[in-house]
Amino acid sequence: MQAAPSHNEIVGRFAPSPTGRMHAGNVFAALVAWLVAKSQGGRIVLRIEDLDAERSKPQFIDAVQRDFETLGLTWDEGPYFQHDRTEAYRAAFDSLAERGLVYPCFCTRADLHAASAPHRGEKPVYPGTCRALTVEERAARRAQRVPAQRLLVVDRAVSLDDQVQGPYRQNLARDCGDFLIQRSDGAFAYQLAVVVDDAEQGVNSVVRGVDLLCSTPQQLYLQELLGLGHPAYAHVPLIVAEEERRLSKRDHDAALDALLDRFETPEGVIGHIAGITGLAPTCDPASPEELLGLFDPGKLSTDLKDLTQIRWR
Repeated sequence: MQAAPSHNEIVGRFAPSPTGRMHAGNVFAALVAWLVAKSQGGRIVLRIEDLDAERSKPQFIDAVQRDFETLGLTWDEGPYFQHDRTEAYRAAFDSLAERGLVYPCFCTRADLHAASAPHRGEKPVYPGTCRALTVEERAARRAQRVPAQRLLVVDRAVSLDDQVQGPYRQNLARDCGDFLIQRSDGAFAYQLAVVVDDAEQGVNSVVRGVDLLCSTPQQLYLQELLGLGHPAYAHVPLIVAEEERRLSKRDHDAALDALLDRFETPEGVIGHIAGITGLAPTCDPASPEELLGLFDPGKLSTDLKDLTQIRWR
């Protein structure tokens, strides 16, 4: 049983998905999460987000922990594994379902693509296709297809003041639509799992890529429905490749093994990433501990060289 955070203690987290080796973008987000927590006397939880059983690989679970250790990105609790947390997700799901906030969705991906309207280039808006089906219609469709489960949303804005991106708001009904909390294969969706995990593990400081900013209002809404506290959020810029696309595990030149070959030491990797992003004034080698002396969480949004994209070089 993990210890509860003391009053006002900052608890951040590393939450890697074990689908490949870490790359420069992963390292950057983890570094900022570590600096935000440690600069305020806080601690870090390591959580392995292995909800996607098909893509999660045991060798990457081991590798990501070695990668963090190599880079000096230490954690204080964990690792915790999402595959061990099904009962907790089920309890949260049941509490929502008992209040009539969940309904079955029989839409295929093709249905969703055809019917959903993209919003602001972020993601499609679910049009409520299955929301008003009658009992008879649901029974007929259930005979043909196992449904996913969606959460009813409200027609009002949910907002936050992000520590990097500033004020952000989203009307869930217009900008998102009813969203999945359980897939048709029975696996609980990321939005539900991460909210339950953060609350139980005491996480009150979430640092991650700006690509996940548009998911945050959904998580705030779930926290509200489940009676959970809201963490502070900091959505950092993405490190992008030359073609203005985000780095991924396919970008082997930015993968950690290649970075260690290129920069020779873990401090070389950390120092280069800190320099190109604005966490440090130069790209000189530095450990996370050495960067603590330069880091002020209150100046994060002004220190970064760009708030949305930083070119890898």
